[in-house]
Amino acid sequence: MSAVPFIGRRRELAALTKRLDRVRRTGAGSAMAIRGRRQVGKSRLVQEFCDRAEVPYLFFTATKGMSPVEAVGALCAELKESCLPADPEQVVHVSSGSWPEAFRVLHTAIPLAPSIVVFDEMPWLAEQDDLFDGALQTAWDRLLSAKPVLLLLLGSDLHMMERLTAYDRPFYGRADTMALDPLDPAETADALGLTGGDAIDAYLTSGGLPGILRAWPHGTPTQEFIRQECEDPASALFGVPESVLLAEFPSPDQARRVLEAVGSGDRTHAAIAATAGGREGPVQSGSLSPLLRRLTEEKRVLAMDEPLSVQAGKPALYRIRDHNLRMYLGVLRAAAEHSHRGRPDLAFRLVQRRWASLRGRAVEPVVRDALGMAAAAGELPWPDAETVGGWWNRRFSPEVDLVGADRAPVARRVLFAGSIKWLGTPFDGHDLAALRRDALQVPGFETGTSGLVVVSLSGTDGTIGADLVWNADNLIAAWR
Repeated sequence: MSAVPFIGRRRELAALTKRLDRVRRTGAGSAMAIRGRRQVGKSRLVQEFCDRAEVPYLFFTATKGMSPVEAVGALCAELKESCLPADPEQVVHVSSGSWPEAFRVLHTAIPLAPSIVVFDEMPWLAEQDDLFDGALQTAWDRLLSAKPVLLLLLGSDLHMMERLTAYDRPFYGRADTMALDPLDPAETADALGLTGGDAIDAYLTSGGLPGILRAWPHGTPTQEFIRQECEDPASALFGVPESVLLAEFPSPDQARRVLEAVGSGDRTHAAIAATAGGREGPVQSGSLSPLLRRLTEEKRVLAMDEPLSVQAGKPALYRIRDHNLRMYLGVLRAAAEHSHRGRPDLAFRLVQRRWASLRGRAVEPVVRDALGMAAAAGELPWPDAETVGGWWNRRFSPEVDLVGADRAPVARRVLFAGSIKWLGTPFDGHDLAALRRDALQVPGFETGTSGLVVVSLSGTDGTIGADLVWNADNLIAAWR
């Protein structure tokens, strides 16, 4: 077993164990495709599972840009070194680059007892050989699935991994799918031994990425951790998001400029176009719209929020989906530059200056997700609440942080409106008066029927007459 402590993932380990138990019970093969962004912990999860399963396994990791000849040769070499074959000397080395031949060699090596075969970064194999998917499907149908093997296919290219099991692709209907997200706020809190606002701050900073959490001393508050990391130019706090950025966007093209514009705080189509443009002016809508759609729907690096009410509303707002990458583009990258120049004091001072505003905006989707989960579990005072969003008009005056409704993006009923105050002062009567005033502008909000929700880092002043008051502990509890 690895000496590095393994964090969370109880549900995911249980799902993998369930499928291996099925293989044991039926004697037939089972396949699962696992997708997730880089650094989210796919390889670490599956390695932990293989270590705990105590069955023979092969863990093969593809290399980007490797030719089919090189990839097939590397698979055969890895297979020979693994604990999968009963007699490693019987593993035939395939030098032709033929995946059908390689899968026949793999089939011969798989024992008649339960085992696991892992292909990590599988999209890189398909990139170099258009026939890979078809060869995998044929080998699975005719050879591999007849053995008691659990086949795990891992990939960081979310779009390609979704395409692997799409209805028009060869492997359709042959594999279960798992989307691996970062650790959630509750798992982050447990991993670091933090509670309340400290745990939420840690989640917003780390994004729940295991590579950062493993470097985080147990029980260390976020500001202290960041201060310590500013003294280390090679810190995972800086290195992990930068590696993700370089892997997804290796060249400073228009997509990278759009992403950085959103990361710097631009949320609307017009603002993004202006910041991502050049001397010729803003990015043209004909170029920006499909690019935003690709970054949102295919790359999944951006999220798009629409105002929620009983009327269709505009404009849509964009944000960085991953919390750590959002914090990195917002301040940590600039801090890293100071750190590299030997000025950790300037690095930390920069973080302190920008922290309150960045955190206040970053926590909004976390709060909405938490309330949405509580609504789905029937734990809110409004049984018909099914979705939680926000509302704004074209002037962004006002912006209402929270709107609960029976459906999205155009609701039949607005069940509540709410405000988030993520500062060091409690939510008071002035804040409540502003919420009541702003809520009246949300189409569908009805005084006396629709409720009021307050979510405050520092609690309330004790005089607030809202229908629901939450703090940071309530947010963490929503993920329990």
